[in-house]
Amino acid sequence: MDLTEKTLSSKTIFDGKILHVRLDTVELPDGQEAFREIVDHPGGVCVLALDGEGRALLVKQFRYPYKELVRELPAGKLEYGENPEKAAVRELREETGATPGRFQSLGELYPSPGYCGEIIRMYLAQELAFGDTDLDEDEFLMLERIPFGELVEQVLSGEIKDAKTIAAVLKAKLLLGL
Repeated sequence: MDLTEKTLSSKTIFDGKILHVRLDTVELPDGQEAFREIVDHPGGVCVLALDGEGRALLVKQFRYPYKELVRELPAGKLEYGENPEKAAVRELREETGATPGRFQSLGELYPSPGYCGEIIRMYLAQELAFGDTDLDEDEFLMLERIPFGELVEQVLSGEIKDAKTIAAVLKAKLLLGL
């Protein structure tokens, strides 16, 4: 059975700076029609950076939708058409001052595939050199370094709640055998 849904029509509901929301009418595999509310987003990147002492770099920042401080990997939004790897290296340097000597992909994450087209590309950075940070003018965060094993424990205990951080940490643990 072909499970593909065919777009019959699309209407823009909201056209913001970061998010674009549309209402699509689709034809389901059985021929019936349904509506899909879709959030278009340019995607993002996150970087699990490990320093020479095996510590991960985390940032703590206030996340307005949750009204709390969230501990997460350095990350950022892509511009439409931007090269994800270059953006990830840039975000890491801007938020932590770190530049990687070794850099590899940890794959992609679909954070909310039921309604959002965002894709987060995850990376692992090692052999770090440090310089100055360069935060955006509306960006306020605190940098912390945490032993990687302790970070894995915090992910498993539920203390770390950010999805991209959880996925990148667990993938790196399996890939690196740490």
